[in-house]
Amino acid sequence: MILAIVGIILVLVIRADLKTIVFDFIDKSIVKIIVIINLVMTIILSIVMLVGVFKRKWFLMAPWVVLGGMLAIGLLVSIIINSINEEHTLMRTLWLAVGIPSLVVYCYMWYVCASFFSNLLEEAKRGAYTKDPFRRQRI
Repeated sequence: MILAIVGIILVLVIRADLKTIVFDFIDKSIVKIIVIINLVMTIILSIVMLVGVFKRKWFLMAPWVVLGGMLAIGLLVSIIINSINEEHTLMRTLWLAVGIPSLVVYCYMWYVCASFFSNLLEEAKRGAYTKDPFRRQRI
C-alpha cells in the first residue's frame, strides 16, 4: 500500500517514459492515467483485505487473492518480454537477475495470504458450532 502511494507520487512528479507492452501506440498521458488508476485500485483492495483479515471475513480477502494471482502471472510475462526485447545484454541479464527473485518473493507472499484466505474459507464452511474453541467469540 505504501509502495502504491509512492508510485502515484512518482508517476505524477517524475517525467518517466511509461509505455505498455502490447499497446505501445497509446498516448503516454493515457498510460499514466491507467497506471494511477491501477495503483489506486491496489490501495483500495489492500485496505479491504486488511479489514477482512482483522474481522476474519474471507469474502473481503477474495478480491485481493484473485488480483495477486493475476499480478504474479503478469509479472512473469513482463519479465520474459522485457528480457527478450531489451537490446543490451547487461539489461537482459539484469531483468532476469532481479525479476526472477522478485517473482519468487512475491509468489511466496501471495501464497501466505492465499493460505490464510483458505483457512478462513474452511472455517466459514464448518459453521459456528464446529469452530475451534479459541476462535469463538464470547458474548
